[in-house]
Amino acid sequence: MVDRDDRRVTFKVRIVERKCIGAGQCVLSAPAVFDQDDDGIVVLRDATPPPSEHEAVRKAARLCPAVAIFIDEAT
Repeated sequence: MVDRDDRRVTFKVRIVERKCIGAGQCVLSAPAVFDQDDDGIVVLRDATPPPSEHEAVRKAARLCPAVAIFIDEAT
């Protein structure tokens, strides 16, 4: 993937479902990447989102009260 400044970027999202408390901040921040199941637990829709979603995913990870979202990112 290529990020804003044209550097090659590896960006992979991981979630830890057992840590999720169902706050929904991830879905509000990045609905193209995250969803919730019937119990409110996070569902990862796209583990390798396009660069246009990277900042929204970073925001979702920062806002997650359970710290259940992890981003593996390297240039």
